[in-house]
This record gives sequence, C-alpha cells and structure tokens, in this order.
Amino acid sequence: MFPLRVPLLAVMVSMALCQYYDYDYQPGSMLGPSGPNCNQECDCPVNFPSAMYCDSRKLRFVPIVPTGIKYLYLQNNLIEEIKAGVFDNVTDTLRWLVLDQNQITNAKVAKGTIDKLTSLEKLFFSNNNLTEPIIPPSKALDELKMMNNKLSKFPSGLLSDKENLTYINIQHNELTSESISGAFKGPKKLVSLDVSHNKLKKLPVGIPGTLEILYADYNEIDGVGAGYLSKLPVLQSLRISHNKLVDGGLPAGVFNVTSLVELDLSFNKLQSIPEINEQLENLYLQANEINKFDLGSFCKFIGPINFSRLKHLRLDANNITHNSMPHDSSNCLRQASNIMFE
Repeated sequence: MFPLRVPLLAVMVSMALCQYYDYDYQPGSMLGPSGPNCNQECDCPVNFPSAMYCDSRKLRFVPIVPTGIKYLYLQNNLIEEIKAGVFDNVTDTLRWLVLDQNQITNAKVAKGTIDKLTSLEKLFFSNNNLTEPIIPPSKALDELKMMNNKLSKFPSGLLSDKENLTYINIQHNELTSESISGAFKGPKKLVSLDVSHNKLKKLPVGIPGTLEILYADYNEIDGVGAGYLSKLPVLQSLRISHNKLVDGGLPAGVFNVTSLVELDLSFNKLQSIPEINEQLENLYLQANEINKFDLGSFCKFIGPINFSRLKHLRLDANNITHNSMPHDSSNCLRQASNIMFE
C-alpha cells in the first residue's frame, strides 16, 4: 500500500464530494495484526509497518511515535494537545500526519513537535480549534488542509519556502481578504486553492500562475478586479457562488479567458449574463436576477468555426424563460446539451 497521485478531474470530484477524508486510508484492522514496536494505543500492521493507526480511539493525547513510521492517522479522537517529544523519533521521516476531527488549539501544540517535521508531505488538520495555521518546516509539503477551524489570520511568509505545495484547503474558517493578503505567494506549484465559507470581500491576490482550481463560494465578494484572471493563465475551474456579485463589480470581459472550463456564479445578484470565452464548457448562473438573454455574452461572431463550446448552462431561478432566447441561439450554442430555465 502506497499513496497514489490522481489526475485533476479526480481531484475536483474528490474535493466536491469527499471534502474531509479524501486521503488514502484503509482501516488498520483490515491490514492484519499489529507489530511489536507499536504504541499500545494504536495499531501498526505488520504488512504495512510504516503506518500507525490511532484513529477513532477516544485518545486525548498524541502517543509517542516509534521509529520507522511514515504515515500517522489520528483522526476522530478527543485530542486537545500535542506534547513535546512525541515526534522525536520521526522528525525527518514522517510524511503524512492526519489530525482531523479533534479539539486541538494553537496554545496546546508544544514547540518542538510539528515545527520539527522536516519531511512531512501532507498535513490534515481539519475540524479542530486552530485560530492560526500551524505549518511544518518541511519543504516537501504538497498538501495542506485546515478546514473547519477558527482561522482568522494567515500571516504572509508562512508558506514562503513551500515550493512543492500543490493543494491548500482552508474552507469554513473566519478569514478576511486582509488576513490572507500575501499568504499564497510562496508556493510555486500551487494547483488548487479552496477559500470557501470565509469572510472574504474579494478574491485572494498574489496567487501563483500555476493555479488550476479556485473555489471561493460562500463569502462576501461583490466583484472581480479587471485583469484578475489574466494573472492565472491555466485556471480551469472558478467558483464564486453564494456571494454578493453585481454587474457593476464585473469589468467587461473579466471572464473572457481561454483557460476556463467551469465558471460558477450562481446565487448572486447579477442582472445580466457576463461575457465568457467561447471555450467555456460549464456555466452556472442560477438564482441571480438576470432579466435578459444576450447572445453576445456567448458569441461575438457566429460561423463554421466561431461558436460557443458551452455544454451546460443553468439559468433557473432568474427572471427569464426559454422564450427569452433569440431565434438564432442554436447557431451559437450548438454544443449545449443542457440549458436549464426552471
């Protein structure tokens, strides 16, 4: 058993449907008897000796981790603190640390614990009581998840040396636009960033141009800056649903970029359909205040090779019906197999 990397599409599905436990996990009880060097509160299967399973055991502390452990599962416990010394045997070997679903606060994480893990690749710290990110010194870190905490700030510089960091998920926190200013400038390979369910008034800035997925649903965003997407040349999926977007906050052509495949602007206050690029395939505009169907939003010119590649379009819960579509819509939207008005 060894963690496998998955393609972008699988990652997007995983993020949407399995937000909390999408790491490679198989219960220790299914992997055979435990080895002799394991901590007594946990299981270290003999046929997977580099993993220690301490999950769902009502633990109130992190047990001492023996030499040789690379994957440590501590989710679904009652852990409130991490005492000094528990990781001393694995400071340069531990690769995965899973602490989801506990009761850990910043004040109860002793110095010399996580801040000594120099080889950590994945840190899962969701559903705890953190008010500020706890970041290991490891330059190998490639995945960071701190969902459902109480994060109110993400100081600039915490990720300055995390050049291999690929995925960040900090949804369901209390972050503002000011509190994350400059937070994501360090990672040079960032692919996916999820800042949904926070208190942002604008999309995060200073993101590396490698980003392919940006989720900012359920915030207080009322606009998108001109040229914002031009700084993200490979962005494929952008979700800004359940915000406060209005027509005046969207400069002309702000979403007209060739890289986008999916754009979700549903549950906002838009009164018109924003201009999109012909390459966009999925557009979600349901539950806005749209009152007209402007074909120019989809096609500037219509011809043998000039038409929209849009496949799915949602316009339900707006102020228009199917009768609002111009008679020549089929020439522009010739690949649209699903257009919803109700």
